Amino acid sequence: MIIEMRTYTLQPGTLAEVEKRFGAALPVREKHSKLAAFWHTEVGPLNQIIHVWAYDSFEQRAAVRAAATKEAGWPPPIREFVTAQQSEVFLPAPFSPPLEPRQVGPLFEIRQYTLIPGAIPGLIERWSEKIEGRTKFSPLVAGMYSEFGALNKWVHIWAYKDANERARVRVEAAATGQWPARNPPGVVVKQENAFVLPAAFSPIN
Repeated sequence: MIIEMRTYTLQPGTLAEVEKRFGAALPVREKHSKLAAFWHTEVGPLNQIIHVWAYDSFEQRAAVRAAATKEAGWPPPIREFVTAQQSEVFLPAPFSPPLEPRQVGPLFEIRQYTLIPGAIPGLIERWSEKIEGRTKFSPLVAGMYSEFGALNKWVHIWAYKDANERARVRVEAAATGQWPARNPPGVVVKQENAFVLPAAFSPIN
């Protein structure tokens, strides 16, 4: 499986219209493959939408996208509002849950770590030993590493009911002494995070 995360930056004040148009066009697109998630940023880089798609392979992705663009109504008419686009393709870690519809939010935290080259396998090994204990506190939505786009990137997405629950969970998980699954010094060179909220049509919400 591969996971594509597409991030579009929008003109300020256009989010509601973009989500309306995207949602209206989505049934046409989903004739070919299903949307995994659709979020917009609340804290972090503002005026962004993030849509996530899962494919069996790069070949399936290419075939699906080619077929979808032949449909009347796809892509959605939002180009006039988009100022930048980014596409990244990830591979899920062995412990990453299936990207299936579920209600686990509505607040999601996307954490993105850039590692030194060659460090991803070691991180996955360390996480594999501790992730079961961490997910007792709040659901993991995805744990994945970059294949195309910005390289040496580890992305993990967590679901919470609200910001207060996030703060409590992080304290309680750390109190066990088993989390976080710490990396050796110098392995992580950059960290970013954002709070995102789901669109009404997002399968993961």
